Amino acid sequence: MDSKEDIATGYKSLVPHFKELKTRISKSLICVLIFFLILFPFSDIIYNQLAEPLISKLPTGSSMIAIDVASPFFIPFKLVMILAVFISIPYLLYHLWMFTAPGLYEKEKKLVLPILISSSILFYLGAAFAYFVVFPLIFAFFISIAPEGISVMTDISRYLDFVITLFFAFGFAFEVPVVTVILVLTNVSTPKSLSAKRPYVIVGAFIVGMLLTPPDVISQTLLAIPIWLLFEVGIVFSKILIKNKFNSNEVLHDVVEPNNKNEDDK
Repeated sequence: MDSKEDIATGYKSLVPHFKELKTRISKSLICVLIFFLILFPFSDIIYNQLAEPLISKLPTGSSMIAIDVASPFFIPFKLVMILAVFISIPYLLYHLWMFTAPGLYEKEKKLVLPILISSSILFYLGAAFAYFVVFPLIFAFFISIAPEGISVMTDISRYLDFVITLFFAFGFAFEVPVVTVILVLTNVSTPKSLSAKRPYVIVGAFIVGMLLTPPDVISQTLLAIPIWLLFEVGIVFSKILIKNKFNSNEVLHDVVEPNNKNEDDK
């Protein structure tokens, strides 16, 4: 009998959380839908802008093609949907933060919010790096090695899948400093220990570049080098945070210690 009452009580306590989760998800979906509706009339312009790094490198007379009959409609539709989610990431992370914040300690709350903000910024920087630096280089490379007499005409569907993969690969790769700082702040590792693992990180960066990018040396290197450099940036920030934490603890000790001595004298 008691067990049934406990189950009923536990279920009732979960109901408010489910309702809040439903509200957060609904608001997130509405945000994505609003951006989708705003962007959809400009879907052709957006796709042309996305394809610009390739189109600008194509030889005279070459163009992009659509193999499937419905591709001219569905591919811009798919692009706008992905872009709507992409733009909504800060808002989505905000609702994730608001849902999880009540269950966190005060120290964790102070840690989570800066991590969410920095993660969003670094993700966008990674995508921007892919578009403005990586795409022009790898497309120029691919087109330059095409055999003579071969017309390069890329399918719009395959091009979209290719660039979206690279966007997310570079976006997540740019999260390395955040991961490094989290490892240090949660006492999983130390800046000194991470520095000692630098050779393994460099090798791992090139392996990740090989797995996440097309099979060419340029794109692999352009992903691996930023991962390594951002790892170094993460170590520097970790050292700064640890130093500030040590200094604040030292100041707190200096303030508390005289107070204790005054109480003993009394």
